[in-house]
Formats: sequence, structure tokens, C-alpha cells
Amino acid sequence: MHSVIVKNLSKTYGSTKAVDDVSFEVKKGELFGLIGPDGAGKTSIFRILTTLLLADGGTAIVEGHDVVKEYQTIRNKVGYMPGKFSLYQDLTVAENLNFFATLFGTTIRENYDLIKDIYEQIEPFNNRRAGKLSGGMKQKLALCCALIHKPDVLFLDEPTTGVDVVSRKEFWDMLARLKEQNISIVVSTPYMDEAKLCDRIALIQGGKLMSVDEPETIIKNFPKPLFAAKAKNIYQLLENVRSDKAIESCYAFGEYLHITLVSEDGTEKDIEELASQYHPEELEVKKITPTIEDSFIRLMREQKEIKETADGK
Repeated sequence: MHSVIVKNLSKTYGSTKAVDDVSFEVKKGELFGLIGPDGAGKTSIFRILTTLLLADGGTAIVEGHDVVKEYQTIRNKVGYMPGKFSLYQDLTVAENLNFFATLFGTTIRENYDLIKDIYEQIEPFNNRRAGKLSGGMKQKLALCCALIHKPDVLFLDEPTTGVDVVSRKEFWDMLARLKEQNISIVVSTPYMDEAKLCDRIALIQGGKLMSVDEPETIIKNFPKPLFAAKAKNIYQLLENVRSDKAIESCYAFGEYLHITLVSEDGTEKDIEELASQYHPEELEVKKITPTIEDSFIRLMREQKEIKETADGK
């Protein structure tokens, strides 16, 4: 059974295609990630699926209900945590929780088992105004409010953006526990390292999906050997190597350059010999396992090449 079914969804703002013929499915009880940078179309998709925005084309079904024809039913079945903190900042923690519980005709205690682990962390701040909480505590309060009516599907739009590393880890630990209660979770994030924490992911850029699969499968599908190289003058090495005809791709990745060759069966020695023409100092080359970010960059480049070919460039 699927909690979410999206087919050929599209949304345009002026001349910009925010959502461009997007299709994917989310299985019941799955933790599904929508991964992409700011402006990729993630928030527009979330707003359509939570009935806050009408699509220009395509269809979307949430828990068996059409987002247009049965929007009122869907609103009782989903929890939504937008990217921007949107609770009442002048109300206390307790007042916000009670307000949202009342909206859905329930109480904090009625679904307490669902939010217990999260609520216990913010309960000492019950009488503090929401606007005075730290980023991590705001995040936990917003999650409690989104869960207070025990939704079937939980939509979390960039929930860890701007939050410290420790709070990010705690948040993903909480999602893992929620998943055990058979709640379908759809989460968006610009952080590629969070992709591996999802059951399946959709990589999105410019409103178009580039790949939908398990994180490990997307990495395994990286088609060529990938190498990391660095030297004393790494910027000069980048300029030189990138312009070489034997190089397919070369881009900065932390303190290294990540490189693929035009050849299908290149080795570290090939990279070393090629780079030595440019006399780098203290050259280091090693073969590495691709990451989700490497896969994303490759798919983005391929998407650009397809578009340029279609435009006749």
C-alpha cells in the first residue's frame, strides 16, 4: 500500500517551472527523502501534498484521497512541519500544544505515547514562550504539534536547516522511532549526508526529479571509477586538470578534487600521469567510493547536457 502517489505533478510561477512533471510514490511506513538545494521545488511539492497549494497539472493522492477533491479529509490525516518556524511565538510551549490539540479535537494526553520521547525534552520549558526557545527546542515543539493528532503521514520540510549538528542527529533519531509506529514520513533536506538516513530518496533539481531509489542503489549506479586528488596548489591543479581532454569531470570537494576520466577503466596511475604534466607539488591521488553528493552532481550535469542538446546549443 502507498501513502502518497504523485503523477506528473507540475507548478509554474510566471516563467519558472517550480515543479516539472514530477512522479513518485511513498510506501506505507516508509521514511522517504526529497533531496535537493534551495529552489529545487521541494516546498512547492510539500504544499501541494498538504492541500495548501493547487498544482497546475498532474494528480496527487495522499492516504487514498485526492488532494483537490478531498482536501478536508487529508488535512485530518497529515501532519505538516514547514521549513520556517510557524507556531505562535507569543504563546508558551504548553499553550501551543493545547491549541493544536484542540484544533484536531484531541488532547495532549490522548496521543501522549506518540510524542512522549520528544515532549519530555521540552516539558521543562512548558511556560516559556515559543519565540524564546532555542532552534533545537523550536524544532521539537513544532514536531510535537505536527504529531498531536496522530497523523498517518508526516511531512517535514527542511526540518534540520539552521540547527546544530547535535540537534540534527537527535531529530533523525526521533524520526527513526516514529517510523516504528507505522507513520509514513516524507522529509525534505538540502543536506546530502542526511539522504542515507532515509529508506528511499528522490534527488530533485530545478523542479525535475533526477533519480528515485534507495541511497545505496543510487551510489552503486555511479557509472565510473571516482578519484580524489589534492596538491599544494589545489586551485591551479583544478584549472589544469579540468581543461584536459582526458578528464570527464573535476570539481572541488572539501580539501580534495573529485575526478572522473573519459576512459571507463581509469586508474590512480592514469590520474597521476595526467596531473604530472602540470607539475603539481605534493600530489596525492586515491580511488574513493562515491557519495550521494557525487551522484547528485553527476546527475545534475547530465540533466544540463540533455537540456542544452534539446535547446540546440
